[in-house]
This record gives sequence, C-alpha cells and structure tokens, in this order.
Amino acid sequence: MAADAAVVVEKLSKHYRGPPPVDAVKSIDLEVARGEIFGLLGPNGAGKTTTVGMCTTRVVPTAGRVTVDGVDVRADPPGARGRIGVVTQFNTLDRSCTVFENLKYHCRYFGMNHRDAKARAAELLDTFRLADRADANVMALSGGMAQRLQVARSIAHRPVVLFLDEPTSGLDPQSRIALWEVLGALHDEGTTVILTTHYMEEADRLCDRLAIIDYGEILVMGTPDQLKRQVGVETVVTLTLDGDREGAVKALSVVAGVDRTEIVEGEVLVYLAEREGPLPAVVQAALAFGLVDLALTEPTLETVFIQLTGRALRD
Repeated sequence: MAADAAVVVEKLSKHYRGPPPVDAVKSIDLEVARGEIFGLLGPNGAGKTTTVGMCTTRVVPTAGRVTVDGVDVRADPPGARGRIGVVTQFNTLDRSCTVFENLKYHCRYFGMNHRDAKARAAELLDTFRLADRADANVMALSGGMAQRLQVARSIAHRPVVLFLDEPTSGLDPQSRIALWEVLGALHDEGTTVILTTHYMEEADRLCDRLAIIDYGEILVMGTPDQLKRQVGVETVVTLTLDGDREGAVKALSVVAGVDRTEIVEGEVLVYLAEREGPLPAVVQAALAFGLVDLALTEPTLETVFIQLTGRALRD
C-alpha cells in the first residue's frame, strides 16, 4: 500500500444471491492517491455504483477490504464516514428544510457547534453561488442548483475523500460544465475525488487517472492519455452502411493504411494508422457497400472500451 494513498481497495467483491445470482463486483484492486481525481468509467450496470457503495459503508462487501485515510471501512464504519463525503445519483436533500438548513444541520450532525455550523453553511453558500437561495425550499431549485447544493453539503465537514456517483447524470450541458468547474476548484484545494461516470468527455476532462470497468471487473487503468495511446491508431472512421457490413469489413481490412476493422452496434469502424493517406481509398471501398454516412474522430476512451469489449460504452 502506497504511503500517500487516500483510498486502498483490495480484492473487493460483491455477490448477490438473486435470483438470479449476480457477481456485481469481482475482486478488484485499486489505489487512489491523495489529491487525485480518480474515475470509474463504464456503462450502466458495470459495477461502478456498487463499488462506491462498498467504499462508503452503504453496501457490505462479500469479500475484500477498503481503507479510507487508513481506516478500514468495514471494521470502523463511523470512523470511515467521518472521513468521506458522498453524493449519490439521486437527490437526497432534506425536502422539509431550506437550502441553508440542509447545510447547517449536516454540519451539526458531524459535531460542529451552532455558531460554527452557521458560519460554515454561509461560507459554502457563497462558494457554491447559492447565497441568494439560502431561504428557498430545496424543491424550488433547478437540477444544477440542487446538485451543487449536494456537493456543498457533502464537503461541509471537510472530508478527506469525496465520492461522486454519476454526479452530472440528468443535468443540462450548462449545469454539467458548472459542476465541472466546482470539482476543478475542489481538486485545486487538494480534495481527493472519486467519481463514477459513463460520460467519456467528463472522465477525459476531469480525471487524473481512471479505470474502465465492465461486468464488475477493471479492464484497464491509467491516465486518459495513456489509455487512448494504447489503441495504437491515429484516426477512427465510423461508417454507416445500408449494404453488406460483413463484406465491407473484409474489403476494408485489406486497404493500405487500415490497421483493423470491426462492426460495433451496426456500424463499421475502420482504424487508420494515419489520418489523410488511406481515407480516399476507404471511402471508395465503402461506396460499394451502400455508404450512408461517415464520421472521423481521434481515439477516445470509448475507442479503448470498444477495443476491450467489442461494444460501445454508451448504454
């Protein structure tokens, strides 16, 4: 275990008896350094939420161990909860309280006296640009404001590690970018953040390192750039065809400059070692198979996922 690790996960597993029986998480290992933003990227049902649940005392592991700031989560749940902040996928704000009261009572719950709790709540309202809504009922907040309030509440007691489970799911693009800015500021202050997401752009933009997870297993781990470089190609051409896709894959695979081809969710993907040279020949070959549409992209985290699993990340 690294001396500077904020979170250490060792052989962590979760089995549900069912019916049907499900191995939601399968003996995963990872370490998250202090001050790092670490992401768990994967499709819905991959095991991300279950993993976070076990790290935050909400789900009891079948096997394995999690330590947060040196505290064993299973052996000392109260000690672990004092060191973590949690934002779940769902709105868990107290609907009977105002925006200010949600923050103040959270501070009181974690042992602050009345005066300190009020001061901390006021500080967070300013930091998260919610001061003008202090007396509003939380039901009157927009989705973006409510999520900012949940993040503010989760760090009110100054946790060592902040866990965010799909923090921007369901938010409009403007609210998503605003929350990214909040997380960036927390990162600049040295807060350790672990987030789950199925948004590639979010993982690419926010995370220092990430693990791609699917069917309860970590498939690969590293920085976003490291993972994208392992694809080994410069350009990905996505072809929409109304003809024989299997035939197109075979024909395109022998075009000079094509690294490999495959069919993913009804589209033909062509991986090029360089961008410009092979493209005209690829288009010409694709026309014979009913080319409808074409898109060019650089390798993305979804490209890595497709390479590992043969299917798209978005589901």
